[in-house]
Order: sequence, then C-alpha cells, then structure tokens
Amino acid sequence: MLNPNLKLNQKVLDEDVEERATREGYGEGLVELGEKNTNVVVLTADLSESTQTEKFEKKFPDRFFECGVAEQNMAAIAAGLGVSGKIPFISSYATFSPGKNWETIRTTIVYNRSNVKIAGHHSGIVTGPDGATHQATEDIAITRVWPDITIFVPCDAIEAKKATIKAAEIDGPVYLRFTRDKTPVITTADTPFDYKIQIFWESENPKAVIFATGHILYNALLAAKELDAEGIEVLVANVATVKPLDEQTIVDLAKKTGAIVTVEDHQVMGGLGGAIAETLAKNNPTPMEFIGLQNTFAQSGTPKELMEKYKMDKNAIAEAIKKVITRK
Repeated sequence: MLNPNLKLNQKVLDEDVEERATREGYGEGLVELGEKNTNVVVLTADLSESTQTEKFEKKFPDRFFECGVAEQNMAAIAAGLGVSGKIPFISSYATFSPGKNWETIRTTIVYNRSNVKIAGHHSGIVTGPDGATHQATEDIAITRVWPDITIFVPCDAIEAKKATIKAAEIDGPVYLRFTRDKTPVITTADTPFDYKIQIFWESENPKAVIFATGHILYNALLAAKELDAEGIEVLVANVATVKPLDEQTIVDLAKKTGAIVTVEDHQVMGGLGGAIAETLAKNNPTPMEFIGLQNTFAQSGTPKELMEKYKMDKNAIAEAIKKVITRK
C-alpha cells in the first residue's frame, strides 16, 4: 500500500490521476525563488518557453539572460555569475546542456565549485516524438562522474518545485533533471523532500525492493499494485537524489529483502542502476535486475509506445521482480 506517513497523492493509482510536466514545477520554483532572493538569476539558450523559464523572465526581466543557441557560452557566463555571489540557473534541453556543453560545465563550473544550477530538460524517452537526438538518456551518467555535484531527479511536478528551491540552498553545482511530457502527480505539497530515499509503497513481508528515480516511479507503483494482487509483496523506493546517494538505506533495504530492481528512464549503464550496483558491490552484494534502456537509443513514438517497446512499463518491472526473486 501507499506509505501513509508521506502524505502522497491517494489518487495516484486511479485512472483519472492528475498529470503535469516536471518542467512546470521548475518554472514555479524559479518564480518563488526570485521573489525570496534577489541573487537568483536565470539563463537559457533560446528555450524559455520549453523550459518554463519564461515565467521568471516575465516577472524578473532584469535577472533573466537569453544567451541564444550557445550552450557553452551560457555555462561560462553562469560560472562567472556563480563565483560572484549570484545563484544562476541555466536551462536547456539535457542533450545540449549538459550534453553539448559538458566540457565547459566541467571546467568552468564544477572544477571551480561555481554556485551554478544546471537544469536539463526533455530527458528520457518520454520526450517521445522528438526522437533519439532529443531524448537525453545519458545525462545522469555524464553528470554523476563529476566530483562533488548534487543530482536531483524529481518524480513529479510538485517534487520538481521542491528540488528547484532546494538547489538554491546548496552551495555548489547542482544538476536538475526534468521531463517534457505530463506525468502523474505522485506527491503532495505536504510530502517531505530531502536527500534520503523514501519508501512510497510498503508491504509487510517484501520479497524485493524497487528503487526508482524520476517520473517512471509511477510505473513501479503500478507494478507493485499488480504484484500485490498476485501475492508478491515488494517495497517501492523513490530515489529523488541520485548524488549524493543514500547508501545506508540502499544497504539496509538490500539486507531486508535480498533482491533489487532498479528503474529509470535512462541508459542502465552509468545511471541509477549503476550507482546502486557500485554501492552494493562494496557493502552487500545482492541479486539485481535493471529496467531502463539496454545499450540502445530509442526511436520516435509516443511515450506509452516507447515504454512498452523498451520494456520500461509496469509489466516489464513486474517480470523483473519475478526474475530477481528466483536468484535470491
């Protein structure tokens, strides 16, 4: 059942569940930050509408910088602002930032500990019809390797707003990952948000734990509900903070259940699954299955079609649970 202690959206598993894009939460969070802190500034690379930064632009035009289609310049400008007392948020599609400007971010922002927040939009295969060139499915991997960076992957629009606000409180680089399409609203304004992994679905005698990050957590919850009806009890954990990873909770849940499935709208190599596997290899080796893109780019299509084709839907998650349990 849904964890009653976290004050989640009790209608999340209903057919008429509310849906909003996580990028909407980002835009709302920026406006709230702008009202509270005059040091918050926003930069974009000719994508103010798509990244929802237009809301900040309209309210605080003097603190908004349109850099044009020049992602590397945007990062370098933000790096200077970030070491000068400002709190810059840079916004673009994740394939371009941190994709195209990876080295510039590495050298000017991360290496110098500049106080910049990098917002990568249109991540994952739920970007859908835009195809592989615009479906960022490697961005967690290429940012996770940077030393001392914080990575937030919110599960819904409400958590996205909280993550955006939290990012401004952190002294140093932060990567925020957002989606284009609307996805189910899982949390509420009263759901806590911090660095710790939270159990969203609880069972009394769990046989495995599903660690999920981002919007695809919803598919994990659907899978848990169906598995429960079959008599297979699991836990579903929301990993909103991919770095620094809550290693203690991962180890504790691995010991409790003895089997793990990781779920992410990302390549399985280098993403959440890789991070958790690294943690368990050091502390508590545990049978694992990985849901995500399996060493392939995705095609163009609707999010639902792509989730089914690349085995990232509820059925694939349920099958992964059944498989990993046999390996205990």
